[in-house]
Amino acid sequence: MKIYDITAPIFEGMPVYKNKPEKQPKISSVTNAHVTESRLEIDVHTGTHIDAPLHMLNDGATFESITLDQLVGPVKVLDFMHVEDGITQEDLAALELQENDFILFKTKNSLDEDFNPEFIFLKEDGAKYLAELKIKGVGIDALGVERSQPNHPTHKALFGANILVIEGLRLSEVNAGSYFMVAAPLKLVGTDAAPARVILIEDFQG
Repeated sequence: MKIYDITAPIFEGMPVYKNKPEKQPKISSVTNAHVTESRLEIDVHTGTHIDAPLHMLNDGATFESITLDQLVGPVKVLDFMHVEDGITQEDLAALELQENDFILFKTKNSLDEDFNPEFIFLKEDGAKYLAELKIKGVGIDALGVERSQPNHPTHKALFGANILVIEGLRLSEVNAGSYFMVAAPLKLVGTDAAPARVILIEDFQG
């Protein structure tokens, strides 16, 4: 059994979406005698995180609607390192995907150390195709599952089909294949997302 931690580390100066300064985490520490206490100010979409439907749907469910049993179980890591722009229906149709699959996209994003505004993403037709298949969830090695699409149709297609969305994964050390995933988000209430620690277990014997 081998465990892969596919979580992005959180630190001041880390890659954040569109390099927006207001999205940078702020960490401060105070030491009084021998006692040190740190304070963290963080955006809920920092690093590896899970989106809730409220993120893109005004009447969408908040984060506590997502249960742990939705985030623990088998996943498939799919190799899309060859994709140059976005993952399409044609790319996905070539694979043997099934209803209730939880899939993670490994792309050229995994090679980026800094935020890349031209990151590989899931295109609208690909999202609609996954919605038709009734998959369980998607994860991607970018800080967003889509870019450059007015009105965010990828998010809306996924959320409309009750498909979970994990963003900000680190998959450079993970090969394509089947794994057991444990995604443990902060237990936030009333938010549109939550940071998460995500691990993959290879050759899991449950």
